[in-house]
Amino acid sequence: MTVFGTGILFYVNGTQVTIDDVDLDMTLLQYLRSTGLTGTKLGCGEGGCGACTVMVSTYNVDLGRPTHATANACLYPLYAMDGKHVVTVEGLGSAKHPHPVQQRIALLHGSQCGFCTPGFVMSLYTLLRNNPKPTELDIEECFDGNLCRCTGYRPILDAAKTFASDAWKAGANVGKDGIARAPETESKGCGIEGCCQTKKPFSLPDPARVNGVSEASECAKTSEGCCKGAKGSEGCCKTKDANWANVEKSEAVAKFRAYDATQEPIFPPFLARYVRGETESAEAQRRELHLRATQDDAQCTQVFRPLTLDSLLEIVTEHPTAKLVAGNSEVGVEIKFKRTQFATQVYVGDVPELRTVERCANGVEFGVNITLARFEHELRALSRELPEQSQCYAALLEALRFFAGNQIRNVATVAGNIATASPISDLNPVFLAAGSVLTLVSASGSRQVPISEFFLGYRRTALAPGEILHKVFVPHSRPREIVRAFKQAKRKDDDIAIVTCAMRVRVDDAGRVEEAAYAFGGMAPTTVLAKSVGAASVGSTWGDAALLGQLVAACHAELQLPYTVPGGMAEYRTALACSFVRKFWTLSCAALGSGDIEPQIVSEMEEDERTVSHGQQAYERVSDRAIVGHGVAHVSALQQTTGEARYIDDMPAVGAELHMALVPSAHPHAHVLKVDSAEALAMAGVKCVLTHEDVPGSNIWNIFHDEELLPSRTVHHVGQPVALVVAATQRQAQAAAQRVHITYEVLPAVLTVRDAVAQGALFAEERKLVRGDVDAALAASDVTLSGTSYCGAQEHFYLETMGAVAVPKGENGEMDLYASTQNPTEAQMVCAEALGVPAARIVCHVKRMGGGFGGKESRAVLVSTLAALGAQHTGQAVRLVLDRDVDMQMSGQRHPFYATWTVGATRTGELRALRMRLYSNGGFSHDLSMGVLERAVSHVDNCYRLGAADIVGRVCRTNTQSNTAFRSFGGCQGMIMTESMLCELADHINVPIEHIRRINMYNAGDVTPFSQPLLAEDWNVPRMWDQLEREAEVAVRRAEIDEFNRTTQFRKRGLAMVPTKFGISFGVKHLNQGMSLVHVYMDGSVLVAHGGTEMGQGLHTKMAQIAAETLDVPLSTIFISETATNTAANTSPTAASASSDLNGYAVYNACKVLADRLRPYRERMHDASFATIAKTAYLDRVKLSEAGHYATPDIGFSWAENSGLLYFYFTQGVALAEVELDVLTGSHTTRRVDIIMDVGRSLNKAIDIGQIEGAFAQGQGWCTTEEFLYSPATGRLLTQGPGNYKIPSALDIPRDLRVSLMEPEQPNALKTIFSSKGIGEPPLFLGASVFFALRDAVMAARKNNDAKSPLHMECPATAEVLRMACEDDIVELTRIPHEQRQGVPFAVRI
Repeated sequence: MTVFGTGILFYVNGTQVTIDDVDLDMTLLQYLRSTGLTGTKLGCGEGGCGACTVMVSTYNVDLGRPTHATANACLYPLYAMDGKHVVTVEGLGSAKHPHPVQQRIALLHGSQCGFCTPGFVMSLYTLLRNNPKPTELDIEECFDGNLCRCTGYRPILDAAKTFASDAWKAGANVGKDGIARAPETESKGCGIEGCCQTKKPFSLPDPARVNGVSEASECAKTSEGCCKGAKGSEGCCKTKDANWANVEKSEAVAKFRAYDATQEPIFPPFLARYVRGETESAEAQRRELHLRATQDDAQCTQVFRPLTLDSLLEIVTEHPTAKLVAGNSEVGVEIKFKRTQFATQVYVGDVPELRTVERCANGVEFGVNITLARFEHELRALSRELPEQSQCYAALLEALRFFAGNQIRNVATVAGNIATASPISDLNPVFLAAGSVLTLVSASGSRQVPISEFFLGYRRTALAPGEILHKVFVPHSRPREIVRAFKQAKRKDDDIAIVTCAMRVRVDDAGRVEEAAYAFGGMAPTTVLAKSVGAASVGSTWGDAALLGQLVAACHAELQLPYTVPGGMAEYRTALACSFVRKFWTLSCAALGSGDIEPQIVSEMEEDERTVSHGQQAYERVSDRAIVGHGVAHVSALQQTTGEARYIDDMPAVGAELHMALVPSAHPHAHVLKVDSAEALAMAGVKCVLTHEDVPGSNIWNIFHDEELLPSRTVHHVGQPVALVVAATQRQAQAAAQRVHITYEVLPAVLTVRDAVAQGALFAEERKLVRGDVDAALAASDVTLSGTSYCGAQEHFYLETMGAVAVPKGENGEMDLYASTQNPTEAQMVCAEALGVPAARIVCHVKRMGGGFGGKESRAVLVSTLAALGAQHTGQAVRLVLDRDVDMQMSGQRHPFYATWTVGATRTGELRALRMRLYSNGGFSHDLSMGVLERAVSHVDNCYRLGAADIVGRVCRTNTQSNTAFRSFGGCQGMIMTESMLCELADHINVPIEHIRRINMYNAGDVTPFSQPLLAEDWNVPRMWDQLEREAEVAVRRAEIDEFNRTTQFRKRGLAMVPTKFGISFGVKHLNQGMSLVHVYMDGSVLVAHGGTEMGQGLHTKMAQIAAETLDVPLSTIFISETATNTAANTSPTAASASSDLNGYAVYNACKVLADRLRPYRERMHDASFATIAKTAYLDRVKLSEAGHYATPDIGFSWAENSGLLYFYFTQGVALAEVELDVLTGSHTTRRVDIIMDVGRSLNKAIDIGQIEGAFAQGQGWCTTEEFLYSPATGRLLTQGPGNYKIPSALDIPRDLRVSLMEPEQPNALKTIFSSKGIGEPPLFLGASVFFALRDAVMAARKNNDAKSPLHMECPATAEVLRMACEDDIVELTRIPHEQRQGVPFAVRI
């Protein structure tokens, strides 16, 4: 009889952990965070973002050594940890003593908000543990399971690549004198590449040349350079003409700690003995496990962990309905999001018989429980060793190439991919096409089943009760046999398939087909063989030109999908299937030497070989300031890379803290007839259920006071909170929320902006700009054109979801709110109104946010207020942190916009008139929609003289979340309406779009539609346009692209250059003010408080630089603890890209008063430290605290009169994008992007570069992969997390990204703090350059295909949009006739 263990033993960061009473529902992430290891973050809960990445080390008995792998702690069951060693970000180092990985990412600006940073750190660290000398490509690909929303990835990759075997710098040594020196030049020089003493060549990736002068590097030793000005033949390393971005990067590199892989901690010796079964009798013994839940509310009641196949079979015989778990990548998602319960689970990850690899005469049998990472390793070995028989193995490798991310591949298994029977499985089509055979085993024996007979229906298989998968046999390929796999997804990496397939053909010596198999996923409820396509192949001569058309026609006839097919994209999916047939036919013909296939066509059909990305940043030196303008790293960067930085959910529990869960609406529009909470209240741990009746003060909130905190009568969107459950634990609260029963009367709903316009579902207000006589100008125009433009919604996808902790103080209604919000004052005010207390009794604290992007400006106020309601009712602290799917359902997104327009122009493209009607999808309430609309209306002109203009904007009322602020705040929507219009005008009159953009570009002195003249000292777009056109060699590259497109058929390149101007100021006059409070302490340290919040944009860093510069003290002297309403009252939200302007001047004003106050002491105490000066002043009773305030001068605009100053100034830029499009699939690569940005005299150039790159990536995502979809049948958001909403990954960024800052010709012309400009939002629209480059590529494809209809392309340009826009024979074949478009489509853009 088996003796089961009842507890688990594992290690965390080198410390042994034993748990006898295992919580079977707990994940590794939940356990780690419960122990205080909060560096590992919860970003999505589905293994899609990488924020929870840890390193899991196991001892491999077969190899006789430990192995290391990244894993998603949010999916890893705690019960599976027995015998393993977990290393978290805290186990690497601390801010005082960081690991080289942590230090380099911090110093090279790889951390902005910091929430994703620990995950990136752990991915890179694990790579180095397995391969201390990786290539740059290894490094890029190790991040395929990590997402970042802030940085645009480039600085993370730059930092990581310093560890590459081909890196330009491996580190520097630091001597006792604190000076960094290169290891080989201990005695002289500064250790910086390009140093004037050592003459070590400067070799940053793809070094640029600035004004024809080779770049040089800064010397770290002294302000004159270590040559003391002697220079020598090549000049001093500190030169006026140096690219200061490289100078500052080299300074950072000089601080690097050298990486020594031999000094990493060893695998715990005891754990190795434990796994091998060699522990002493008095020590813990590794046993098979039978763990039983002791919690009353446990969903999983028991778990078995067998160590042999026989034991496993005994268990499943006794428990035939038990759920087998290995990687938990599928089961974990089912449990969390589908709320599936598996009472009995069996962890099979430690059964060695399921991980065997056995080579046979005619193939290989793989134990189905090998991980996909090991499967990939074995397949590579087979492909190397058996090149003549490896077609099936190579096809499986193709399928694995873009399968999930590293963290998933390291734990997910082949068995899971087969047994889940997913219709979009990546591997099953290959197994099916290859003719693989499965071995099924039970206690009564085994049997073999061809995989073609295994899938019985949607998620149903031929497995009998008590039977498990044991092995999968993959045959060797035979002579003259070709097997290929193809996949298309929304995003190339770490994404589920839209369509996946594998195809196999074998021909005889005469070229006649003997066997053929075409297996598809995503085209039916199961993975299927397209039998008619196979039948059309067999007996035919492979390579016969007529055969291809027959195969495509057969594929279409067999696999054509109906308009209402689940998953949507019916036409696109059918087109993909047919396109893959074309690809396979071409590639296999070439491989077999059949037919007349041109090599160029073959190369176009192959998947791109990924090249390593590289970035280049350029800016000039700041010579007249000691601290301001310099690219110092984010002040919290080391805390963020080491996991020490605290976010809302990292706060320790406050006393007997409670948790809150929301009860969401199930309908998009309905009356609430009854809320029955009886069942929920009877559940263990539940303290109360709150509804609108429990709001003691005002239940109305937001700017227009048209929204309820909790609905009293009507719900307006799916996911709207109807009630609140407060319980002892988060699990109890969420479980009880499912037991609150609501009775509804369902009402008609409107989802899309187009439907709202058609039905007149509009808010009352409008915004209008009229200049000139539009009717007359249109009548006088040579050409008039009418049309529409549209851009979709975008999710903020801040990595830290909304959250708050409300802590009642116990008297006078006082409460502390700890919130992840950009708007602490509104959080304070709304909370006070809801609780019915004065605002002075509510203090809102914001330490930092894990990203915001506008999404936490207003909507986060609801979350903190609801938490406060719970705290007031219970008298205990209440924590409310939203899960990712809940956040996306209720928080609001970027407004979709729809426009109708009529434009008048000359025959050469000079604009004469524009009439445009703009409509935004505001959602169910006003929120900030009018502000967004105002900015959209006032940015329709972008950088162009429109002629006479009549622009009117309205906000639509729909039954979706109340859409809200998002970086660019309507500006990008207004600009893309016009840019899309200009493209269609260019097509109509056959004039290059760049010509139209340039000839209509504003000149200095021109006046905008909102009556604001463009001042000569601050209008730089024409200068930047011409500079970029020259330096990026646009004419040469256009000629090269035209030639490329002339000689290719299935790949096309595109080029687009786009300008932007973004107005800086709040549209509401009173918000254009900032405040600060500065304390100088007796020890010389300085505490600064100001009205802005830190969300990764580096605001605190810039404020600290301003304070240090003004007070003339070292930057290390300045400390900013938090933003709080008791130190910074009546603050404006951190938004509008104005926070550095407003709060920076406020900090300056306070520090200037203090500096003047201390000047007499400095003048008479020349050599005294600042601490001595401060103490002396204090003893003289000098005031060492000062409040600062600033209000933007001259600002104020009347929409009714179209007069006044709407924007204080404009931040401007130009971007040039080059792309390559796969015409057959719609996938694309961004080959190169060049950006020039005017940021005035930057407060911190490195941080501003980071903002440009991050905003660009966000804009690129908005225009390409980020598609927001709703179900028109239910009103439910379908894209609720990283599994189906795709922000760009590290492998989506431009392969070549070049960013430079324009230096102003009149550097002190601006009346801003140190003549700087706001930067957070303006660059986002430049991401649209990728959209327009893709449009250019599509135009080339349409020209090749002789398409006649005008091109109308809407944002986002997903792979589906791009493929179908190319309008070739396959697209025409797969179009669903209008009369067949009946019923409700699966998904719609809103």
